[in-house]
Amino acid sequence: MGKDNKSYPEQVPIDEYGEQGFRFADMSHSGSILCLPSGIIAWDIASAAELSIEILKPIFDEAHNIELLYIGMGKDIVPLKTELREALAKENIYVEPLATGAAISTYNILLDEKRLLAAALIAV
Repeated sequence: MGKDNKSYPEQVPIDEYGEQGFRFADMSHSGSILCLPSGIIAWDIASAAELSIEILKPIFDEAHNIELLYIGMGKDIVPLKTELREALAKENIYVEPLATGAAISTYNILLDEKRLLAAALIAV
């Protein structure tokens, strides 16, 4: 990604995913990513079981620019913890957990529509 290999300075579509990583902006990244209004950053998470308010701190930091959050949970969708769903609702962020592929598809479509969104994508 960027100079520090942990970020890309703008929000762009995800071109491909699989083999524990993602391709976007003519580059690739191994591991999970957060797609934020400020750009794409590496995200240190390997499974949906690790989801917490703390691990989603970058989302909360940019909450004023996010209305929709798609969480790509890998291959299996699990329910979000009530405390996490409530914390996002307090920030007026609608959250939808999906398989990573479905989250990417939805994110790409809504990004093209210039929606205020973010995606938290667990690598598959």
